[in-house]
Amino acid sequence: MKFSALTGFWRFWAVAMAAFCLILGITACNPQGYKTQAAKVPQLVDTTLSDPKSFNYALINEDPNVAGFLYVGLITENALTNELEPELAEKWELSPDKKKVTFTLRENLKWSDGVPLTVDDVVFTFRDIFLNPKVPTDIQDVLRIGKGRAFPTVRKIDDRRVEFTTPEPFAPFLRVTGGLAILPKHALEETIRKTGSDGNPLFFSTWGTDTDPRKVICNGPYTLDQYFATQRIIFKRNPNYWRKDEQGNQKPYIERIVWSVIENQNTELLQFRSGGVDISEPIRAEDYPILKKEEKRGDFTAYIGGTRPITTFMAFNLNQGRRNGKPVVDPVKSKWFNNPKFRQAVAYAIDRERMNTNIFRGLGVLINSQILETSPYYLKPEEGLKVYQYDQNKSKELLKEAGFKLNDRGQLADPDGNVVRFTLMTNAGNVVRESMVAQIKQDLSQLGIQVDINPINFGVLLDKLDNTQEWESYLLAMGGSKEPNSGANVWLPESRSHSFNQSSAPGKPPLEGRVVADWEAEIGRLYVEGAQELDEAKRKEIYGKIQKISQEYLPWIPLVNARVMAVVRNRIKGVNYPESGGALWNLTDLRIED
Repeated sequence: MKFSALTGFWRFWAVAMAAFCLILGITACNPQGYKTQAAKVPQLVDTTLSDPKSFNYALINEDPNVAGFLYVGLITENALTNELEPELAEKWELSPDKKKVTFTLRENLKWSDGVPLTVDDVVFTFRDIFLNPKVPTDIQDVLRIGKGRAFPTVRKIDDRRVEFTTPEPFAPFLRVTGGLAILPKHALEETIRKTGSDGNPLFFSTWGTDTDPRKVICNGPYTLDQYFATQRIIFKRNPNYWRKDEQGNQKPYIERIVWSVIENQNTELLQFRSGGVDISEPIRAEDYPILKKEEKRGDFTAYIGGTRPITTFMAFNLNQGRRNGKPVVDPVKSKWFNNPKFRQAVAYAIDRERMNTNIFRGLGVLINSQILETSPYYLKPEEGLKVYQYDQNKSKELLKEAGFKLNDRGQLADPDGNVVRFTLMTNAGNVVRESMVAQIKQDLSQLGIQVDINPINFGVLLDKLDNTQEWESYLLAMGGSKEPNSGANVWLPESRSHSFNQSSAPGKPPLEGRVVADWEAEIGRLYVEGAQELDEAKRKEIYGKIQKISQEYLPWIPLVNARVMAVVRNRIKGVNYPESGGALWNLTDLRIED
């Protein structure tokens, strides 16, 4: 799973004022200018809310990111059918005991610089990067297997075949392994072997955003061409990508992709409506009815699918550790946050129906689990999943049981008289999330709780979660899939994405006194057990237990998800919008007709 910086909420008058202000300097930032500069080149202009943090696939921990354009793996998944399909590997075989999978690479594969892509690259990618304990990549968390948390082994059979072996059956192994990007040995091998002055492999600082984009070697449909911080990222078609059509024409058909960095979603909407952007996804529930009415006049199509494959949630920092003798969380507040009754009281106090009506315009879905409703492992409320329907009286009862009470000023205070006040972060520019935290502030004020809202840059927010651990609460979304083990890197207590109680990152000052609760450890144990189990009925039972524990102890407080919605210019031909969203999932088949 990766954090998502998307989703939002739009107000007409804010956009009108933004339009007035932008008229004076629109030529400096309008993506339409990019089209003029490259009028003879088939290109698509898309947007992103923030700059990339890295061009290094193994170190990327946010979504959206550049990797989807630059890299492919051994296999891929069809967004319409959810079936696995060949990518770099033309076929694969699973052994009868389910412990080995052998991939056969296509012939004549090449990297973007023309160097042959071989089985040696596959072995290097896994053995030297993904499975290297010296490389701090979250990918390791989804590759650990069994109670012993052992890694799979990988070996070269011959020039085109590579074999992966697991110490025991691992149900999601084919999808996990096959879907990971393959990286170039000839470009990165030395960065793994050599270390810098800090003693860490040079790989840590390789292909950062200060790198000349054209020096990043890749194997996907596009290469990096240009990057202008806070402005745009330009991708250029990779002439060595393996896909060709039946007539032998090189894919993808679209020559360039321009990612315009637009940090405010109101501005993004304005750019689309003015014709400067070709696609806007996801669009906000507030915007959908307006854009739907403008389809014919604007010569675009509005698409709507099912629930977004993410979990939008609020979380408290449960970390009780200390760094250099200083607690990462104020001990007074940590005591509140680590009390399950306090977290349950907050969950009951949030009016999610009102949130859906006012912010999502009734197009949202109330969620009650970290596992997607579209997953066969989702536990329904009628099957025993606990649901926190809005009930302020229940909140007050729970707080009273935990020793909290109102003082003479109407403020909620803990048993020691400390007034309950904390900071709630979200990513700035995402107007939906800013509206959600504003409502949470209002809802919790009814309990006497003061919430200080802090919308901050997405990259800064992730740095707090991943590195400093100095935060109190946040509201974000985490992407997911129908396979629950894709979230193992979040729920295993020692994983680097276990943000609500993060352990020390490699190369960072250690945390002392970090405590892993029994329920937290049990969730981690069950994730391991769920991946080991091959019987589907038993797997569903295991993931059902996980969901029950999560909803009882609420490390995440699930909120509301929007449906997937997008608008795409009709000049983009071949769009086949899936129920799960993703207008560009079949990017290599899309064409532009002006």
